[in-house]
Amino acid sequence: MPMVEITVVPLGVGASVSDYVAEALRIVKRSGLKYRLTPTSTIIEGDLDDLFRVVREMHESPFLKGAPRVVTVIKIDDRRDKPITMEYKVRVVEEKIKRGSRGSSSTP
Repeated sequence: MPMVEITVVPLGVGASVSDYVAEALRIVKRSGLKYRLTPTSTIIEGDLDDLFRVVREMHESPFLKGAPRVVTVIKIDDRRDKPITMEYKVRVVEEKIKRGSRGSSSTP
C-alpha cells in the first residue's frame, strides 16, 4: 500500500505552527486514511489518488488560515512487489535490532 510522508511548513506566521499542524491533521482524520503523526511530519497510508487529494488539501490549509507562503515536502513510498504497511516497516527494523542483524540486503 502506498504511503506518503508529508511536512507542511507555513512561512511568515511566527515561530509556533501547531495550529497549522492541527488543521492539517484534521484534514487527514476526515479523510479516513490511516496515519501516524510524528514530531516533524505525518505519514499517511492509502490509495495513491486519495493520498494526492489529501496532500493537496493539507498544502492549501495554511493559506486558508492566512499564511503568505507554504513549503510542503512530500516523500512517496510505493512498493508494488508485496504489500507493506507502516507497522510492517517498523516491525521489520525492530526485529532486526532484536536479532542484532547487520548488513542485511533486505530493506523494508
